[in-house]
Amino acid sequence: MEDERSLTGHKCHGTMKTGLVIGKFLPPHRGHLYLIDVARAHCDRLIVVVCDRAGDVVEARSRAGWLRELYPDVDVRVVPDIGFDDDSKKWAAYTVEFLGFAPDIVFTSEDYGEPYAKFLGAEHYLVDHERKGVFMSGTTVRADVSKAWSYLPPQVRVHFVRRVAVVGAESTGTTTLARALAERYETTWVPEYGREYSEEKMRRGVLEWKSDEFIHIAVEQLRRENEAARNAKHLLVCDTDAFATTLWHERYMGLPSETVARIADQVVHDLYILTGDEIPFVQDGFRDGEHIRHGMQRRFFEELKRTGRPYLHVEGSPEERLAAASRAVDKLLTLPHGRRLTQAHIDESLAR
Repeated sequence: MEDERSLTGHKCHGTMKTGLVIGKFLPPHRGHLYLIDVARAHCDRLIVVVCDRAGDVVEARSRAGWLRELYPDVDVRVVPDIGFDDDSKKWAAYTVEFLGFAPDIVFTSEDYGEPYAKFLGAEHYLVDHERKGVFMSGTTVRADVSKAWSYLPPQVRVHFVRRVAVVGAESTGTTTLARALAERYETTWVPEYGREYSEEKMRRGVLEWKSDEFIHIAVEQLRRENEAARNAKHLLVCDTDAFATTLWHERYMGLPSETVARIADQVVHDLYILTGDEIPFVQDGFRDGEHIRHGMQRRFFEELKRTGRPYLHVEGSPEERLAAASRAVDKLLTLPHGRRLTQAHIDESLAR
């Protein structure tokens, strides 16, 4: 059998000390960050290894990406998870295999750390074993993300935040409802970038549209949405999204855009709220006019159904619309992470 010396023979020599932190980081939370911060302070070079196993609720590539953004000076790597969680000797051998050497110091907050480091011939630095620094675990986060929200760094919240997009034809009250929902749930909302862009075009007297402009609008809308998601409180409300931009491209260019559609598919919105066109049309000097409003509304209905996006159609006064939308959002927020809102859930919320 392989003994400790065969493992330690691979250790790097020199004055600089290399540290290792290894784990699932599923997902990264403040407890993990505390561990990494301590490790960074006690070695010259730190390697953080993210273990990847098929079926993980968050893919390892995303977890590693978040850690690289948080710690640009740390060497973050992804390796396949071989299982055998209780076999420190197997993991020590595997570690030397994928690193090419044994680290000088292993930083853990778990009981496995001491034997794992021993088989590596490395020092072991036990960090916050009693969880007095940060009382949190990945299991706890996965069990109820909403209760652990404050323990998640902004980069990670983007993945877990529930997203609601309020869409509709011109002058159907999308902005009014988006703002009201954000206020009700004490969270952030994303205004419509296309509106901002269009108004600036018209002020410059430019009336002709080009396909590339819609691509720009979709990309920027999504960028602003993802940025706002970092500061959202469980829920992000969007006044339109890139999906809506696909229909406006069709309206002005006469045909769909595959590029805009791909941008729209980059992010999943948990619920679409389609605002009704039964209210009076208000011309503010920038809108096309009421003659196209009902046709656009039909296209929203058709495409929401065709693409299988869960949606709620709201009509009536602002108060009635907000009440109906809130019932659906309440249902959305009760679902465990990983479960999607269905049309059946939406219909159930309307029946209440």
